[in-house]
Amino acid sequence: MNLNIIGYFIYLSITSIIILKVGRICYENGNVYVSTLIPNHEDLCHKINQILLVGYYLLNLGYCAMTLISWNKITSTTQLIEVISSKSAIIICTIAAMHYINIIILTKYIKKII
Repeated sequence: MNLNIIGYFIYLSITSIIILKVGRICYENGNVYVSTLIPNHEDLCHKINQILLVGYYLLNLGYCAMTLISWNKITSTTQLIEVISSKSAIIICTIAAMHYINIIILTKYIKKII
């Protein structure tokens, strides 16, 4: 069987699980930040948080799918492990960077309001 197809399946499985898990955690804890920005409107805060979650899923899962185009032909199992680990690391670092940028922006915005 083609090692690229196996690599695609493993890569998409790993990154999808990570993205879905991180998205769920951020969604559950994100209401605190959104409700700080828009006090006394819990229903609106919940809807905004849902929209942020959908956007997060679409952006990250779409990026994962688009990175498959840039893969070279994989010829060995060692190369397969190397490619999967490096591509997964890039996704994890991107998610972490996006999270910290969002926290910095929200914190600066909240300080301006208060």
